[in-house]
Amino acid sequence: MPEPVRHYLDHVSGGESIREIARRTGAHPSTVLRRVRRYEARRDDPLVDTALDRLAGDRVDPSANRAERRQDGMDQTPSRQTVSPSGDARFETEARRVLRRLSATGACLTVGAGMDMAVIVRETEDGTTERTGVVETCFAEDMALRDWIQRSGTGRVARYRITARGRAALGDLLAAQENRAGQRNDGALPASGPVSGRGARYSTTDTPIAMLARRRDKGGARYLTPAHVRAAERLREDVAVAEAADGTAIDWDAAMTQTEPVARQTGRGAQAARSRAEAALADLGPGLGDVVYRVACRLDGLETVERRMGWAARSGKVVLVVGLDRLCRHYDTHSADDMIG
Repeated sequence: MPEPVRHYLDHVSGGESIREIARRTGAHPSTVLRRVRRYEARRDDPLVDTALDRLAGDRVDPSANRAERRQDGMDQTPSRQTVSPSGDARFETEARRVLRRLSATGACLTVGAGMDMAVIVRETEDGTTERTGVVETCFAEDMALRDWIQRSGTGRVARYRITARGRAALGDLLAAQENRAGQRNDGALPASGPVSGRGARYSTTDTPIAMLARRRDKGGARYLTPAHVRAAERLREDVAVAEAADGTAIDWDAAMTQTEPVARQTGRGAQAARSRAEAALADLGPGLGDVVYRVACRLDGLETVERRMGWAARSGKVVLVVGLDRLCRHYDTHSADDMIG
């Protein structure tokens, strides 16, 4: 729990005076007072308000000023989860995933009144919106409490966008993930190339797939469709989750040459992520799978892939598009329930 939040709860819910908190924690009384006032003012935000109620163990507050604070009509009940997810491995994993998606242009998190799940959507250039993920509301509450996301606008369906502090937190989380992967491998990169290590060359939105998706051919059409990008990102996340948990090199080539059907698992665990990635790569096969894996997951550029495969210039793009078409069809055959989010 962030120290400013703890100070606020100690004063408001615990009944400690400002000076008592300052003496106990070594902070200046004016600092404690400023933190208390700041979080009291932030209770206009439904996610922050519910998170503070959850942390304080306050399930119901019938006071009149609570109703006044929620004039926008978003009077949601506290989350059913009574333990904050902050600080555990699952929170870090979810935070990386959500913040990465919110860092994309036009992305926001939408939260409906009383809903257990929040939805990540992205506004496209043609004015439509596409769903790119979901997250449990309790995790969204915790990110709002940390100033990683901030409400934009009003209404029954609240929209949240990533803040500068959230972008900085994403960088820290990705760096910590890379450091742990490096320690597990004694500082050496595994032969198959970890996703996190390769990805250090790119920002969260400037992957080879993202850059290619922004380019157009001579006729003005984009090389990659939004469906291609979503499929590549979905595979990359599954591979990243599996490799981060395994701690050693995973032989993804073996999955591409698999002749028997791969059993898929649902859920957000590392084992389920690995089974989904293996099933997708097995469907692609050794030719298409190698190109899609290297560009989407290892973040190799097309020129690098073409040199490795001994292909002519610009032929890698054609194979990549065919592979992503097939990857989209693979994901379309499975329900949304087995998505990471």
